[in-house]
Amino acid sequence: MRLKHIALALLVATALTGCNDTLDSATSVDISKVKNKVEQPLPAKIVADMQAKNMPRNSPIMIRILKEEGKLEIWKAKADNRFDIIKSYDICAWSGKLGPKIKEGDRQAPEGFYSLTPAHLNPNSQYYLAINTGFPNRYDAANGRNGTNLMIHGACSSSGCYSMTDEQILEIYAFARDAFKGGQTSVQLQALPFRMTAENMARHRDSEHSDFWKMVKVGYDNFEVTKRPPEVAVCGKKYVFNQEAKGPLSAAAACPDMSTPPALVSALSSYNKTYDLAFEKAVDKLGKKVWYEPSEAERKAVVAEKRKGRELAYAPTGTSLEAGKLMSQSEFQEMMQKRMAAGQPKPASTQLASLSAAPQPATVAERMKQDRLPAATGAIPAATGATVASTGAPTIQTAEGRTAAVPVPEQNPMNPLAYAAPAAPVSEAKKPFWKFWDKQ
Repeated sequence: MRLKHIALALLVATALTGCNDTLDSATSVDISKVKNKVEQPLPAKIVADMQAKNMPRNSPIMIRILKEEGKLEIWKAKADNRFDIIKSYDICAWSGKLGPKIKEGDRQAPEGFYSLTPAHLNPNSQYYLAINTGFPNRYDAANGRNGTNLMIHGACSSSGCYSMTDEQILEIYAFARDAFKGGQTSVQLQALPFRMTAENMARHRDSEHSDFWKMVKVGYDNFEVTKRPPEVAVCGKKYVFNQEAKGPLSAAAACPDMSTPPALVSALSSYNKTYDLAFEKAVDKLGKKVWYEPSEAERKAVVAEKRKGRELAYAPTGTSLEAGKLMSQSEFQEMMQKRMAAGQPKPASTQLASLSAAPQPATVAERMKQDRLPAATGAIPAATGATVASTGAPTIQTAEGRTAAVPVPEQNPMNPLAYAAPAAPVSEAKKPFWKFWDKQ
């Protein structure tokens, strides 16, 4: 029973460690001495770390990407069927800005929940090794989003992908290969805009993508509480997580009657109480400051030194946290005036939040409730800022509810994806992969 599995997971749940889970991302593998990259074993240190954490060598894994922090995490099942982080890598390059991919050519890296099968592994990639993200999935297709060849690959060059160094992708590929050899049929990829803490949700609470992120956060919260990848389904053009449905699920059709297991409801209730308090404090601390989201060009500028002495195709990008900043509206106005004086054109969407007449929640409690819950409608609207995103213009999310864009030089449109990795359809009713290890 699904309820039984969740209840057992909750009984052994321990305190969450969040950002403190990040591990050393350095690798000791000399890539020039690797003779068989497809079968290259994991380094001895990683194997020792797995043994110390009671992780079977071929137990299931989950991949979690955090865009803003520039991290790719590998989570692996322990003998008790709960997942723990085993390795964290600095993403070498990702293109575009925060927010989901909408259409082919917008240079956006995907966000959402994806199911990876052995067919998604590409051992013949011209970017050393690659793993297809599975974009577009059922949610993306139901919402009219499109794009091809969105990968996690080597070479440190991205045009809509998550690009690692060759040394990093060698290990990531090995983690997936070993899990598949152990019997895992589907690896969950959680591609998230940022670590979905109360502080980060408050900082981005007025983003044009907030409805999408609130919906995705439900899956994030389910994993944080259970430490098991959630069962993901799509109905009514939206993601649903760990739901017991009383009828068939169709991505485009309305969702049937569904319920959340009582044990999970109880755990999430406690989790959300703690979150609500933290969110309220974060909103109060931010006051009227807004977060300036940097463009891809600005992220590249903070790591320009890394590019020196390398091939042109090697194009690392810094994190949004390095290149972005909190600023007051007056500081933003001053910055805009300087850019206009320098002759840069003013984009049509550049408008400060103070000029907006859009109604806002009256109290912190109302804003807090909106932050935790997605919109009630089934369809999640396409992002209105896709055109700005495709040009690489940076935006800020203001405290009063507007998105403001800042002009920057046009980005390099180079597309490094000259191959098509094999892809496999994802089953609507897949078996949760952790159950492979369930002996009960």
